[in-house]
Amino acid sequence: CSRTQDSGVYVLSPSSAGKANICPTKQHSTTIQAKPVNPTRREDRRVFIMSDAIHELKKRDVERMIAAGVHVGTKNTDFQMAPYIWKKARDQSNILNLGKTLEKIKVAARIIVAVENPADVVLLSSREYGQRAVLKFAQYTGATAIAGRFTPGAFTNQIIKQFREPAVLVATDPRTDSQAVTEGSFVGLPCIAFCDSESPLTYVDVAIPGNNRGKYSIGLLYWMLAREVLRLRGEIRRDEDWDVPVDLFFYRDAEEMERLEEERIRGLAQDDQTQEKDKQVYEGGAGGYADLGQEYPGGFATTENWQGTVNPGEEWGQ
Repeated sequence: CSRTQDSGVYVLSPSSAGKANICPTKQHSTTIQAKPVNPTRREDRRVFIMSDAIHELKKRDVERMIAAGVHVGTKNTDFQMAPYIWKKARDQSNILNLGKTLEKIKVAARIIVAVENPADVVLLSSREYGQRAVLKFAQYTGATAIAGRFTPGAFTNQIIKQFREPAVLVATDPRTDSQAVTEGSFVGLPCIAFCDSESPLTYVDVAIPGNNRGKYSIGLLYWMLAREVLRLRGEIRRDEDWDVPVDLFFYRDAEEMERLEEERIRGLAQDDQTQEKDKQVYEGGAGGYADLGQEYPGGFATTENWQGTVNPGEEWGQ
C-alpha cells in the first residue's frame, strides 16, 4: 500500500490473488479476503444466470438499434460529435458508436431518476416523428411532455400561462428544439438531447448519440430510456425484458391509420362472407352436402354390423 505525499490519498495495491491490503493510516493495515465464486453454489449460480440474461438483453438491444437505424448518421459532422462517430460508410455517411449510445442512455436515466418529482422532467419534440414517443414516455414514467410547438418564454416569462419550472429538460433534437434548449440554459436547466452526427451541442449537458430523424430510431431510443428509468426505480427487473412493445412509441401517420382501419374492416367483412358460405354448405343449401345424394343416387356405403368382416373381393356397398 502506498500513499501520495501531502495528499492523503492511499492507493490500493493487490498483494496476492484474491487479497488486497488497505492502509487507512500509516500505523495500521487491514487485509480483506476476497470471497471466491463457486458456480455450484445456489447464490452464485443465480448470479451467473442473471448475468447471462442481461448479456442476452444487451445483444437484443443492439440488434433492435441496428434494425431501427439508430447508428445511421448524416454526411455532415459537428466537431463536438466527433468522439461519438465510429467510422464513415461507403456513401460517406457517418456511423455512430452504439456502445456510447447505451452508456449515455444509462447516464441520462440516472439523472432523470434523481429528480424527486417525475413531473418536473419535461420532454420536448417539435419534430413530428418524436411526438408520439414523448407522450408514451410521459405516460409510463410520469414526466411532462410538450409535443409540438414550444411556446417561447415558457421557462423564462412568468406572466404567460404556459410558464413552468422544470428540473430536467429532454430534447428530441437540439437543433429543432433550440428555443427550449436556449431558454433552459438561462435558468440553469440540465439538458439531455438525442444528437445526430451534425447536431450542435451548445447548452447540451448529456448528448445521446443516435439517429434523431427516423421515426423508428426516435421511438426505440425513447423506449430504451423509459425502460432504463423504470429499472432504476425498481419497477421492472433488469434481467427481464419490458412487456410494453416498442411499437407503441413509433410515429403513426393518420392516413396510414385510416388505411389500416379500412383494411381491417374489409377483412372482417370477408370473414363474415366466408362464414356465411360455410354455414350454407353445412346446412345443405346450394352446393351443400344435401346435393351429394343427388349426385350419387346410391348414397353412401353403410353397414349395420361394423364388427363384421368382408370376404376377399366383396365390396362394402354390396
